[in-house]
Amino acid sequence: MEQRKNPVALLPLVVFLVLFLGTGIYFNVKGVDFAFYQLPSPVAAIVGIIIAFIIGKGSIDEKMDTFVKGVGESNIVIMCMIYLLAGGFSTVAKAMGGVDSTVNFGLSIIPPGLILPGIFIIAAFVATAMGTSMGTIAAVAPIAADMAVKAHLPLAVAVGAVVGGAMFGDNLSMISDTTIAATRTQGCAMKDKFIMNFKIALPAALLTIILMIIFGVSGQIPAGLQYNVLKIFPYLAVLILALVGMNVFLVLILGILLAGVIGLADGSFTLIGFTQKIYEGFGSMQEIFILSLLIGGLAALITKEGGIDYLLDAISRRIKSVKGAELGIGALVSVADICTANNTVAIVITGPMAKKISDENGVDPRRSASMLDIFSCVWQGIIPYGAQLLLAGSISKLSPIEIMPTLYYPYLLGIMALVAIGFGFPRVKKNRLKIR
Repeated sequence: MEQRKNPVALLPLVVFLVLFLGTGIYFNVKGVDFAFYQLPSPVAAIVGIIIAFIIGKGSIDEKMDTFVKGVGESNIVIMCMIYLLAGGFSTVAKAMGGVDSTVNFGLSIIPPGLILPGIFIIAAFVATAMGTSMGTIAAVAPIAADMAVKAHLPLAVAVGAVVGGAMFGDNLSMISDTTIAATRTQGCAMKDKFIMNFKIALPAALLTIILMIIFGVSGQIPAGLQYNVLKIFPYLAVLILALVGMNVFLVLILGILLAGVIGLADGSFTLIGFTQKIYEGFGSMQEIFILSLLIGGLAALITKEGGIDYLLDAISRRIKSVKGAELGIGALVSVADICTANNTVAIVITGPMAKKISDENGVDPRRSASMLDIFSCVWQGIIPYGAQLLLAGSISKLSPIEIMPTLYYPYLLGIMALVAIGFGFPRVKKNRLKIR
C-alpha cells in the first residue's frame, strides 16, 4: 500500500542535491573552472535513483514500473521533444550567421551616449531570440568588453549589462529550456506565460535602462560592422508565431526550415551540413534531455513512497493565502537553484511540487510558471559559481565577485517579483486561460 507523508522518501532527492552541491564546492576549493559543472547532473540523478530503489517498498519490477511511468509521463516527453527542436533551431540559426547579424545590427544603431543600455538591449534581444543566456554571453560579452576598453567604460559594468540582458531573454524566450520546463510542469501555454512574465520583467528592464543612462558615459561604436537583416528574420518569426499562439512544435520546425533556407541560399552550409547542424543542436540539449527523463522517474518513485506529500504538507501548513503560495513557490525554486547552480534543473526538480502547491491554493498556472522561471533566473544570474557569471568572468578576465555589484537587472527583477506577489500584479483573467 502506498505510504503517505513519508520524510524518508525524500532521501534520494537529498542525496542528489548534496552530491551535486558537494562536488561543486570541492572543485571550487581546488580552483577548477566551472566547478559546479564538473559532475554531470544526470550521473548525480542516477545515484539518487539507486537510493530510491533501495529504500522503496515493493519488488524491483514494481519500482521499475513506477520509474518508467514517471519517465514516460506525457509532459516530460513533450518537454524533451521541445528541447530537441529548440536546440536544433538555435544551432542552425547561429550557423547561418543569425547571431552575428543580430549583434552587429544592434551595435550599428546605438547612439554613442547610450552604449550601456544599448548593450543590455542587444543582449536581451539575442537571448530572447536564441533561448540561451550562455550562448548570448559567449556571443556578446567579448564585443562588450572590447567596447568598454575603447570607450573608457568600467569593464564590470559593461559585462554586467550583458549578463542582465542575457537573463532577461533566458527568462522570457519561447525556446528557452527554463520556459519550456516551467510551462510544461505548470500546464499553461508559453504565450500566456510570456505575457504574464513580461509584465513583471518589463518594469525591471526599464529601470535597468534608466540606471544605465544615468551612470553611463558616451563612447565610440566600432565602424564597418557587417550584418544581414534577412538573417535576423528567423528569430523574429519564431517570436511572433509563438506569441500569436501557434503550436510550439510547428513554430520551431518552421524556424529551423526558415533558418536552413537562408543558410543554404547564402552558402553558410550545404544540405548535408544543414542536417548535421540540426543534429548538433539536438546534441546540445543532451544533458537537460536526459536529466529531465531521470528526474521524472525519480519524482514518481519519491511520490509513490509519500515523500512529495510530506514536503507539500510541511510547506502547505505555512501557507495561508495565494500570496503565501506564490512566495513558497519562489522560495522552493530559489533554494533549488542555489543548490544546483542551474535554473533549468531547479525548475525540473521543483515544478511538480509547485504545481501541487498552486492547485491546492488557487494560484493561476501562468503565475506559478512565471514565479518558477523568474526566481530561478534571478538567482542563476547572481550566484558567483553559476555558469553565466563564470563564463562572463572568464571572457572579461574579471572575478565573478567583481561583476556582481553591476548586475542591476537580476536584482531589480527579484524586487519586481516580490512587488508583483505583494500587490497581486498583474491581474489574472481566468476565463482566458488556455492550456497547451
